[in-house]
Amino acid sequence: MENQDIDIVKSSGKKVKFSLHKLSKSLKRTGADEDTINKILDKVRDELYQGISTKEIYNRAFVLLKKKNSYLASKYKLKKAIYELGPTGFPFEYFISAVLKNSGYITEVGKILQGKCVSHEVDVIAHKNNETTVIECKFHSQQGYNCNVKVPLYINSRYQDIKTHWDTNKKNNTILKPGWVVTNTRFTEDAIKFGNCIGLYLLSWDYPENDGLKDRIDRLGLYPITTSTLLTNREKQFLLSREIVLCRDLIGDVFFLDHLGISESRKKRILEELEQLCNYKKY
Repeated sequence: MENQDIDIVKSSGKKVKFSLHKLSKSLKRTGADEDTINKILDKVRDELYQGISTKEIYNRAFVLLKKKNSYLASKYKLKKAIYELGPTGFPFEYFISAVLKNSGYITEVGKILQGKCVSHEVDVIAHKNNETTVIECKFHSQQGYNCNVKVPLYINSRYQDIKTHWDTNKKNNTILKPGWVVTNTRFTEDAIKFGNCIGLYLLSWDYPENDGLKDRIDRLGLYPITTSTLLTNREKQFLLSREIVLCRDLIGDVFFLDHLGISESRKKRILEELEQLCNYKKY
């Protein structure tokens, strides 16, 4: 039963039809069992009303998941957790750098590269197999904002300036690969068309299909520290300021939990949540 007659309001203000299938799909991504998913679907469906916001639906499902298991709720709040890396884009740059590091790249954050005309501060530089990639990160701290065609237009002009200088500089002993644009939201249709046309690699929340940011995070178990449902906002901000952006970073170094004065019993619960979330195995 799809409740096709219920209109829900997205964060952008746009009205769409409620889809039980989409909600079920997002719950399945957490690893919750069928019984838990069906109970949540039944509960949410019973509480629907015309004009309900997607935020209200999310909050209800989140609370029900958290009652079942905190790490399931952590997985479910992944998109919101990425927004919580803000308000500035700096932690997001470190997060993208950490994701690439765990994919075999050597990375640098916030480095200045010389172009033919001017110098440019690049968000992330990634090196692998004698190849170098420059990556620009476009972070939005609020939902409803997408990257339009102006973003790849602007970034391509910077990339071309860097590439012209790179290719003529004999000191550079790696090949400069096509530039990347990474966002935590979405690209408009025109932005995707333009990016593909000029050869930029675009990575957003759900693009490319089945290989977007959410897919990579789930596949690699690289969840940001903001996914934790047991750490307070103050504790998360402290950790981010120390460049602890991944849950697995905290599992490997509990010094910061001790520094925060977290009790042994609470520290144990936090680490158990993070280990389950990352499917972390002790050896």
